[in-house]
Amino acid sequence: MNRSYEIMFIVRPDVDEAGIDTLIDTFTGYITDGGGTVTNSRADQKMGRRRLAYTVQKFNDGFYVLLIVEAPASLISEIERRLRVSEPVIKFLTVRMDEENKRVAKIKAHRDAHVKRSALPQVNAEAASTEAPAAETPATEAHAETEPAAEAVAAAV
Repeated sequence: MNRSYEIMFIVRPDVDEAGIDTLIDTFTGYITDGGGTVTNSRADQKMGRRRLAYTVQKFNDGFYVLLIVEAPASLISEIERRLRVSEPVIKFLTVRMDEENKRVAKIKAHRDAHVKRSALPQVNAEAASTEAPAAETPATEAHAETEPAAEAVAAAV
């Protein structure tokens, strides 16, 4: 059963662009030969050179590469093994995304089912305009009633 994964790895900063492209092609080949597919495009894979949060193997920066993969779990474990023994790769992380995608879809469906009433369009603008003055009338009457009571209290003091 194929699942969706994100594989991010950091390549040493002293590797040139051609070496990074070769590394990406190598791992993409491992994935396709093993029965998986890489779903992101070539431009999305390289995230560029960035500073690391902490020193890793005496390096302070590295080239980030992201592969979005659909593959069986056995292939992912093999890719992780190859990443671990690959010398230009200084760090890697694999995240299973299919459960996250299900959770996001569930939240989106829940939000769509419970739309706020204020977000819904009004049925009739003319009916809304006739209700507005009717709502103001009791408020003005109530205000008029409170003014004499306030005057009576002030006169009594």
